Amino acid sequence: MSAVLLDARIASEYIAHHLNHLSTAYQKKIIDFSIFNIDTIFWSIFTGIFGCLIMYIAANKATSDIPSRFQAFIEIIIEMIENQSKSIIHNSNNREFISPLALTIFIWITLMNSLDFIPVDLFSFIFKLFGLEKLFPYHHIVPTADLNGTLGISFGILILILYYSIKTKGFFGFIYEIFSVPFGIWLAPFNLLLNIIEFLAKTISLGMRLFGNMYAGELLFLLIALLGSISTVFGFIGHTIIGSIWTIFHILIVLLQAFIFMMLTLVYIGQAHERH
Repeated sequence: MSAVLLDARIASEYIAHHLNHLSTAYQKKIIDFSIFNIDTIFWSIFTGIFGCLIMYIAANKATSDIPSRFQAFIEIIIEMIENQSKSIIHNSNNREFISPLALTIFIWITLMNSLDFIPVDLFSFIFKLFGLEKLFPYHHIVPTADLNGTLGISFGILILILYYSIKTKGFFGFIYEIFSVPFGIWLAPFNLLLNIIEFLAKTISLGMRLFGNMYAGELLFLLIALLGSISTVFGFIGHTIIGSIWTIFHILIVLLQAFIFMMLTLVYIGQAHERH
């Protein structure tokens, strides 16, 4: 019985360790808003730069002759997102910014989600190999499995929603709509409350949806990694076969979550163009 409890305790410590962030909180005695998850910031910037590099290479190698497979692949993505943008955003002038924005979001989130395919113990092994485990006691590599990261992106989308609402309707038109929709100007306080709740619900649900799916996927990878520590045939089968099956399935999740986030961004910004 004690051995089982010990194994459970070790497993829970292993999972908790891998889900902790390299944060400035370890040098503070209290939790406040000056804490930064360094690993989330680093990998978000890294994948953003890497995504820009991919598109830069694609643009430089683009040709009007027979395209390479790489160019054809990028063109398929661009055309798909452009078609979705045209079907939702009917203002062609605004679409000149919104379509590239949607493309950026899709590629960026796909790259951040794809970091989940890196072996969970790789960086712990590298840090121990170079004697850096005290400098990097924790390292959570997937930015989209951090609620701070996903909510940060969704709050950026909220700013764009408010910007296009004001740009389309004018400042006073936007204020009038906030106080008059949906029940009429005579119920202005209720309209204001409902509209604030709607904006917050869109923002929080957008970030929570992406976080929840990626966090759950990372947790499953950790549980599968624990199976590899079992020195039995079942442990080998669980670690290799089940791990391979989940990895293949997770590819769909990675792409689907990036696509959903991109589509919801287009839908919410499209709604900001509508007049009531």
